[in-house]
Amino acid sequence: MTTLYLASPLGFAASTQAFMTELQDALRAAGFGVHNPWEAGEFGAAMQTAHAETDPVRRLARVAAVNHEIAATNERAIRDCDWVVGVLDGVDVDSGTASEMGFGYGLGKRISGLRTDTRLTGDNAAAGVNLQVRYWIDASGGAYTTTVADLIAALTT
Repeated sequence: MTTLYLASPLGFAASTQAFMTELQDALRAAGFGVHNPWEAGEFGAAMQTAHAETDPVRRLARVAAVNHEIAATNERAIRDCDWVVGVLDGVDVDSGTASEMGFGYGLGKRISGLRTDTRLTGDNAAAGVNLQVRYWIDASGGAYTTTVADLIAALTT
């Protein structure tokens, strides 16, 4: 089974969480294994505890430690996946999503992007998004898509 790492900012806002669930469900229904870092939830309690620390120096140290654990967990998941799929919606590509896509490209993974946002953005009309992100998609043999159906079709070819 092909495994996908789903890079996205969709877990940050209640307004986008339903789409995140729909997307991962559609990818799983198409036969892909999906690692969605937002699904893990294993760091929520640790982050809440860190933020509850009353001493500001200890609070920053604890938050930094949880940040490191989250990033290291994401690194392992990207290394273990076959393909990185990034959700590219927004005025600009989310910096975390872009970095996960770039890291995946650097490891030789195929990279695909989904942009359902109809606003014009990016470095120019040919790129559609940040030109470096678009390069990683194109150079890896992945696909830049604008619908979930097109994404799934591109992942299965």
